Amino acid sequence: MSGSLKSTSEGNTLILTLSNPEFKNALGPDIYAAGIEALSAAETSNEIRSVVITGEAGMFCAGGNLQRLQANRREPPEVQAQSIEGLHNWIDAIRTYPKPVIAAVEGAAAGAGFSLALACDFIVAADNAVFVMSYSAVALSPDGGGSWSLARALPRALASELLMGAERISAQRLHALGLVNRITAAGGALGEALQIAARLNGLAPNALASIKELINDAPSNTLSQQLDSERNHFIRNLHHANGGEGIDAFLQKRTPQYR
Repeated sequence: MSGSLKSTSEGNTLILTLSNPEFKNALGPDIYAAGIEALSAAETSNEIRSVVITGEAGMFCAGGNLQRLQANRREPPEVQAQSIEGLHNWIDAIRTYPKPVIAAVEGAAAGAGFSLALACDFIVAADNAVFVMSYSAVALSPDGGGSWSLARALPRALASELLMGAERISAQRLHALGLVNRITAAGGALGEALQIAARLNGLAPNALASIKELINDAPSNTLSQQLDSERNHFIRNLHHANGGEGIDAFLQKRTPQYR
């Protein structure tokens, strides 16, 4: 009932596929644990340079399994708290993971599925994809960092519409708002995500890790703090072997070979 997370690879990209088709790829503790384990293993792998998260059978993720949630109401609150901690640990692992993470969304991304997509660095969505923070429709409130992501990315009125009103929003509108990077034809999200991943895989991993850290820290930093952090990252990357390779390759008009 909690589904599974399938792990495959294409080139230097790890592909994590949500697999719970009976429940529209609903999430559960087994998937959270598998996601954290997969990222931990891939972080130390020199072969893996990016991650794509997608769903099985033309559906990204329906969020939480309502049957499991209803059953958890008969358990002590600690049971659901533990489950949410598992989700939040996975979301935090994605946000702080030093390599690019791309969501490839087909069909619906609902509830925690929407939160999961928002935790990624890039979102590629099929033109039939819809996103909905469906919590209030069943008398619940968000988890998975959805309120954090939307409140920072959107005007308050629109964040309130999505979070309070449980309004569906199209991939096209999210693209216009800057939350979705690419729109593809139905069935094309994974392929487009892998193309983006292949481009990122050719860049210096240390530089991408620095940029992701800078982006994550910027909202809570003062300008002075961010300038100091940029200086420190720049110097570290300049003196990294990839810094020398990147500059040499540019000057010599050749393709760099990063490690």
